[in-house]
Amino acid sequence: MKPNHHYQDVAETYLFSNIAKKVNAYLAENPEKSVLRLGIGDVTLPLAPAVIQAMHEAVDEMGKKETFKGYGPEQGYAFLRESIQAYYARRGVSLSTDEIFVSDGAKSDCGNILDLFATENSVLVPDPVYPVYVDTNVMAGRKISYMQATKENGFLPMPDPAVKADIIYLCSPNNPTGASYTKEQLKGWVDFALENNAVILYDAAYECFVTDGACRSIFEVDGARKCAIELCSFSKTAGFTGTRCGYTVVPEELVFDGMSLRKMWLRRQTTKFNGVSYIVQKGAAAVFSEAGEKQIQENLAYYRENAKLIATCMDECGIAYTGGKNSPYIWLQCPTGMTSWEFFDYLLKEIQVVGTPGSGFGKNGEGFFRLTAFGSRETTMEACRRIKALLKK
Repeated sequence: MKPNHHYQDVAETYLFSNIAKKVNAYLAENPEKSVLRLGIGDVTLPLAPAVIQAMHEAVDEMGKKETFKGYGPEQGYAFLRESIQAYYARRGVSLSTDEIFVSDGAKSDCGNILDLFATENSVLVPDPVYPVYVDTNVMAGRKISYMQATKENGFLPMPDPAVKADIIYLCSPNNPTGASYTKEQLKGWVDFALENNAVILYDAAYECFVTDGACRSIFEVDGARKCAIELCSFSKTAGFTGTRCGYTVVPEELVFDGMSLRKMWLRRQTTKFNGVSYIVQKGAAAVFSEAGEKQIQENLAYYRENAKLIATCMDECGIAYTGGKNSPYIWLQCPTGMTSWEFFDYLLKEIQVVGTPGSGFGKNGEGFFRLTAFGSRETTMEACRRIKALLKK
C-alpha cells in the first residue's frame, strides 16, 4: 500500500488551527485576560425565527409515520432547489432546478468538485487566497499557478494572457481581502476562460453582502454558463455555520470532450453523498420565505454595521484597508512594517484582540491582516476601542 504522498506538500496544520493553538497557549498563561476574537469567519447571531420554526415543524414530521422521511434525493429536495431557483430569478438569473445541487457547505464542494477533473489539469488561484483552494489541489497533485492580487490592483487580479490554466478559482466578494469584482471585470475572466477552454470555480459564499451593484453571481455575465460552476453557502447568508447547508450550480452547457459536468456531478453525488438532512433543508428553504428574507436581512445589517465600525476604526488610526463594504471582512495593512504574525502577536499580547495573519492566505498576504465583522456588537465595539487606544498612542 502506498499513501498519497502529496499530503506531505501541505502544511501540517490548517491556518485556523494554528491560531487556536496560539490563543489557547496565551490563555493558559494568562487566564485572567479577556480575549476578543475577530479572526475566524464564524457567525454569532442565532438562526432566524422563520428558519427555526421550519426546522421544528420538520422535526415533528419526522416523528410521525405519515410524514417521516428516510433517504432523500442526493441533489436536494425539490422544495429547496425551487426556492434557490426563485432566489436567482429575482436577481435576473435563470436556472433549471436540475442544475442546482444541495450540499453540506461550500467548503466541502470546493474539494469534492475536483473529482470531475483529471489530475493533469493545471490550476490558477489568486494570492492571497482561501487556503482550501490550494490545499485540496496540492493533495491531488495538481500544478498550481498564482494570479497576483496586490494592493496596486485592488486585490482584484485580471487575466494574464501569458498564464494558461484549465481550472480557475475566483471568489467575490473575496475571502480574505473583501474586494469585489464588477460585472465588467468578471466578463474579462469569462472571456478568458472561453478562449482557453477552462472552467471557472466561482465561490459566491459572500454574495449576500453586496450592496453597491457588484456582481452577486457569475451567471449575471454573458457566456458564464459555458465556463463556470458557482458554489454558495447558507453559512454567511443565514448563519448556517453550525447547521451546514450550501449548494452548487452546474449549468447544462458545461460539456468538455463530450462529457457533461452536470451529469458527472450528479453521478458523483449519488455515488458518494447521501444528501443533506430533511430537517436542515426545510430550514434552508425558509431562508427564502418572505419572513425569512426579512429576518435574515436584519442579521446581515447587524454584521454590516460591525464592518462599518471596524472600517471607521481603521480610518481613525490611519490604516489602509480594503473590504468592510460588500464584505464582512476588513483586510488591513499591518502598521509600522510589522509582519502578519508579528502583528497577530502584538494585538494578542497587548490588547487581547485576535485576527487572522494575512500570510496564512499566501505570500501576497504578508504584511496584511484580516478582521471579521461576525462578532457580537459588544465584542466589535470593545475590540475597536482597544485597537484605537493601542495604535493611536
